[in-house]
Amino acid sequence: MRVIPVIDILDSQVVRGVAGQRDQYRRVESHITDSAEPLVVANAFRDTFGLSTLYVADLDAILNAEPNVETYQELKDDGFELLIDAGLRNVFDAEATLMAGAAKVIVGLETWPLLASLEMTLQKIGSERVIFSLDLKSGRSIRKFDDMTSDDPVDVGCAAIESGIRELIVLDLAAVGVGSGPATLEICQSLRDFAPKLKLITGGGIRSSDDLSTLRSAGIDGVLVASALHDGSISPDDLQR
Repeated sequence: MRVIPVIDILDSQVVRGVAGQRDQYRRVESHITDSAEPLVVANAFRDTFGLSTLYVADLDAILNAEPNVETYQELKDDGFELLIDAGLRNVFDAEATLMAGAAKVIVGLETWPLLASLEMTLQKIGSERVIFSLDLKSGRSIRKFDDMTSDDPVDVGCAAIESGIRELIVLDLAAVGVGSGPATLEICQSLRDFAPKLKLITGGGIRSSDDLSTLRSAGIDGVLVASALHDGSISPDDLQR
């Protein structure tokens, strides 16, 4: 199971995500670095934990359509593999984000309008370069696709898989940064039952190495983590074990 550090960027600085309440996000405080510069934080993750694949949640792009393109390029040039959520809304956004340095783009339910355009995007740029993010809040879909009647998370996830998605994130924003424990296992299991070969990543609420063990035992392929790495709840030794 891969541990993927998260870098939330707001006003071009790394911030700490808390329960999806973005007006409350503040400059990150970390025991592995005193800086909130994205490149410095990224190198702290790599130097401390040996992790070089990053999930970049670009809140400037998601909220204000102002992507931090120069930051993407700096991170890529320094050898990081980037999974970037830049608030994509169409295939042109996806192509631009790939050109800016993403190894894979995140198509998030929060901002992507249509299931039909997801299928078209996969056909144009390749399913291997797209990860669908099933964005939840307290176990419920943040929204539904405009061309789909159901907003049930499992229905939405299965529809994305049927459109051609092969890698999927189940992310509960209400659990982010609050140390409440993994919140998505039931939904993850339903999606795994539907698509046994699906690459499945989850995020939100990770507290400790025990949570990592629980997710690994459940067959999760990857987990997004930020706060537990910054505050020392998960150590380099924990990841080695």
